[in-house]
Amino acid sequence: MASPPCIDTMTERIQKIISAHGIASRREAEMMILNGRVTVNGIQATLGQQAQLPQDEIAIDGMPLNPKDAPIYIMLNKPRGYLTTLKDDRGRKTVKDLVADVGTRVYPAGRLDMDSEGLLILTNDGRFANAVMHPSNNKAKTYEVRVRGDVETGTARMRLPMEIDAYTIRPAEVELKAQTADGGVLYVTIREGRNRQIRKMCAQCSLAVLSLKRISIGSLALGTLKPGKWRYLTQEEVEMFLEHSSKS
Repeated sequence: MASPPCIDTMTERIQKIISAHGIASRREAEMMILNGRVTVNGIQATLGQQAQLPQDEIAIDGMPLNPKDAPIYIMLNKPRGYLTTLKDDRGRKTVKDLVADVGTRVYPAGRLDMDSEGLLILTNDGRFANAVMHPSNNKAKTYEVRVRGDVETGTARMRLPMEIDAYTIRPAEVELKAQTADGGVLYVTIREGRNRQIRKMCAQCSLAVLSLKRISIGSLALGTLKPGKWRYLTQEEVEMFLEHSSKS
């Protein structure tokens, strides 16, 4: 009969380790575990489970808590046709292909669907990723949306509360930037991030989306970065973003 495994006295509960890294409170970390967002050595964690760093790899939403490399923060202008994931079992193009020259493994903080383009943050810093993604940080995300349809009626409707997937979303900030013969260009700012939210909002307002590009997240703006290209965030950008998150 095999001997029972030896338990290292330096192990700690996973929620305590996550909390100690400043990513979430212990209670929030427990909810992450219960919601299946946390893995230990690639296996979904359970509440009360213990681990030890750096021997064990703890990951939240696929992003390691204890990266072996120095913190990396990059901004990518994702083109259409790329999946926001690091691998795809159907062989489709992913954002990993666009950041292969970063030199270390980075993970998407948030998502853009395949047909959308624009600002995407990738990092190996779990705390920063959580600041980008966590709904409690109330980050404003602005999109440039080219649509076809009655833009005046549609934009007025989009500024009101509406129900999407049985959930009442908050009113969006909508600015009509340009009007064309059959539609226009809108700047839409939301503080939520439900699946395909803006596309579903436009559909409810009888507006057909021709293109959708995210141009900013909080204090981070896409600027003149060309599609398919990436750049490092400056230290000032990282610090400003984290500072604003702590005040949200």
